[in-house]
Amino acid sequence: MTPVQPLFDGVAARPPSTDRLFFALLPDAAAIARIEKLVRDLQSDFGLKGKPLGAKRFHVTLHVVGDFPHFPQEHADASVRVAQAATATPTFKLGFDRVGSFSRNARNMPLVLLGEDGLVGVRALQQALDLAMAQIGLGHGVREHYTPHLTLLYDDRHVATRPIEPITWTAREFVLVRSLIGQSRHEVLARLPLRG
Repeated sequence: MTPVQPLFDGVAARPPSTDRLFFALLPDAAAIARIEKLVRDLQSDFGLKGKPLGAKRFHVTLHVVGDFPHFPQEHADASVRVAQAATATPTFKLGFDRVGSFSRNARNMPLVLLGEDGLVGVRALQQALDLAMAQIGLGHGVREHYTPHLTLLYDDRHVATRPIEPITWTAREFVLVRSLIGQSRHEVLARLPLRG
């Protein structure tokens, strides 16, 4: 085991995070095809240079369990056990009807899908997960504000929010994802089916 280098007077540097665990909804194949076409159109229309996240990384984040300096098997197992409570949520249709840049930073702005009425079920599932995970002290607690979105790409050019033909799919499950930080890789660790 490599010793941790103290920063100053006995305070150890925290090792860098390598793994992020989060719960998410994944689009189905038809929605992915529509998303990929939309990204191509937006790149052409706005001269966007950012690389699309791609089919294997398109997702809607529901709850971030946390960032860790190694793969936290015990936290992953506990998260799946506790998240079983949220599987009582019925399957639901979700839909995004707008696209736009999520921030106005000068660089590397996320371009995202957004919506309102079509995301009621997403918000309900997110709240159920927040409550379940708060019981074991993982994640960021119960949030008052949550904006469901699906990130398409990151780009330096700002795109004002605009309507799109809705992109919809039926959520039949949610998943626990391991993101390998800095490697642009996601691994699905568990699939939790919703009540049909």
